[in-house]
Amino acid sequence: MERDDVLLPVEPVFLKSLRSHVYGLVRDAILSGKLKSGEKLNERQLAGSLGISTTPLKEAFRILEAEGLVRSEPRRGIYVTFDPAQAEEMMLARAAIESMIARQAAKRVSEEQILRMRALLIEMRTGLETVDVLELINLNERFHNVIHEASGCAYLRRLQGGQSIYNHTARLSVLSEERERFLAVEEHEAIADAIAERKPDLAEQRMRDHVIRSGEKHLIRVSQSEDQKDRA
Repeated sequence: MERDDVLLPVEPVFLKSLRSHVYGLVRDAILSGKLKSGEKLNERQLAGSLGISTTPLKEAFRILEAEGLVRSEPRRGIYVTFDPAQAEEMMLARAAIESMIARQAAKRVSEEQILRMRALLIEMRTGLETVDVLELINLNERFHNVIHEASGCAYLRRLQGGQSIYNHTARLSVLSEERERFLAVEEHEAIADAIAERKPDLAEQRMRDHVIRSGEKHLIRVSQSEDQKDRA
């Protein structure tokens, strides 16, 4: 007896979700330095470790290649291209965009948005005691989102949106250290003060300094991963 009707086809929404999930996992591994520059990616091995077929992995590789994180060489395979130099470029791009967004936020912020920033900062301070890194990252991103909203900069926000996964990975790397968690909250408080006081120059400077300092910390980690690969 034919058994083709025992299982229904997988709904497209679940296929799309799987593709997005696999893409996010591989991109995170590349940006965090777990998959290193020059490393060849074995499709079957990666698919096996993820418990999936190679199809969603191939689709993820196509997106990652378009983003400049991997390259495909005919008859040779897929290689990681993300390195400390590219990480530095991405950090500098984020610093430029975020600082301009903070500048505009200082000109346009509402009292309600100031209150939301202050409330998130209180939650961040409380989070330092519980040491829930993922929750701190969530609060961090919500804080930046309030600033983005206050800026009214639709175009700059779209540019910044393209770096969201990189930003999340960098924060996960940096905020895993206790000292960095306290520094991040202090810098956020200083940025919020400048915006609340409607001082565009100061808000721009403090945001740029914050992004570059934390970004350089992440760069050290990426570079260390490269050094460990070279010694292996």
